[in-house]
Amino acid sequence: MSEKVHIFDTTLRDGEQVPGCQLTTAEKIEIARELEGLGVDIIEAGFPISSPGDFKSVVEISRSVSNPVICALARAVKGDIECAAESLRYAKRKRIHTGLGSSDIHIQHKFNSTREKILEQGVAAVKYARSFVEDVEFYAEDAGRADLDFLCQLVEAVIAAGATVVNIPDSTGYCLPHQYGAKIKYVFDHVPNVHKATISVHCHNDLGLATANSIEGLANGARQVEVTMNGVGERAGNTSLEEIVMILKTHKTLNLHTDLNSKLIYPTSLLVSERMRMPVQANKAIVGRNAFSHSSGIHQDGFLKHAETYEIINPNDVGVPSSSIVLTARSGRHALRHRLEIIGYVFSKEELDDMYKLFIALADVKKLVTDDDLQALVSEAYPVKECTKK
Repeated sequence: MSEKVHIFDTTLRDGEQVPGCQLTTAEKIEIARELEGLGVDIIEAGFPISSPGDFKSVVEISRSVSNPVICALARAVKGDIECAAESLRYAKRKRIHTGLGSSDIHIQHKFNSTREKILEQGVAAVKYARSFVEDVEFYAEDAGRADLDFLCQLVEAVIAAGATVVNIPDSTGYCLPHQYGAKIKYVFDHVPNVHKATISVHCHNDLGLATANSIEGLANGARQVEVTMNGVGERAGNTSLEEIVMILKTHKTLNLHTDLNSKLIYPTSLLVSERMRMPVQANKAIVGRNAFSHSSGIHQDGFLKHAETYEIINPNDVGVPSSSIVLTARSGRHALRHRLEIIGYVFSKEELDDMYKLFIALADVKKLVTDDDLQALVSEAYPVKECTKK
């Protein structure tokens, strides 16, 4: 039996921190319901003390969503924790997510504090949050650059104080995958009470390694992964939900699974992109418009002979209707014949050779050749074909 990985979606909190992508309460509720349908385990609904609007959004999401745990972020101070607890009053399953910096850079320059004081404040915050809810997650911010032994000391202390989940974030996207995996393993090997809590990974994409780091963390024992739809988030973004889900689904040897309905990934991606007014890059893995498009003649030929030559994921598995053959100057005869047959034309080998010359001449002028362009070429070169069209 493979082990379950819990999907903690922070699109509505960390993802919404992208400049220009703020959401109304109604939009947040719409996305939260979509995430519930997708099957995420935890929705981080917001940072309630940050604004009245964010507080209201957490309250209304708590009213509107039943199955996932609803999580509210709070700094490790009483006022934040009280506000988070109040915002979650209608949640069927609730979690407070509180924490502090764990690297010396954060401790000294952000908090103007000491390791000893951070330990004391972290323990106090967890205990106070536990007085409101049974499920408390502690984040050790900037754990990617933290001293390992102090990190273990902090993790042990907050678990003893009642933390049910401990988040080991690579907050600045600093770590290389093998380093981050080794850090998670070190925590498991050196924290005596580590198995009394779930270890979570939360990685940022500053060096393009968020997904790779998260997978390494999971491979080394973490069983919660913190993600956003389309990889949106602060600076270069967060670990992408769709990438994690499909990596675990594709690589069975990891012996890990999620409970997500992957067929709803693409529709959810479209909704988040539209509501956040943030287009998905064309070559984005899984959900970009080119993810299942083929334009190279060599690739098109292989794909048309057997899809798995160039597709390791069936597009239907993520909710994409179908793959696409895109006609460009790099396309070959096989792709041209395929496209012509789709729109109803059958050509002999000699006729196809003639058509291909006309097609290439046009493709060298146009970036993409459409079905309408092909129709015009056929009408001009082989008008009789109009009468014998399939």
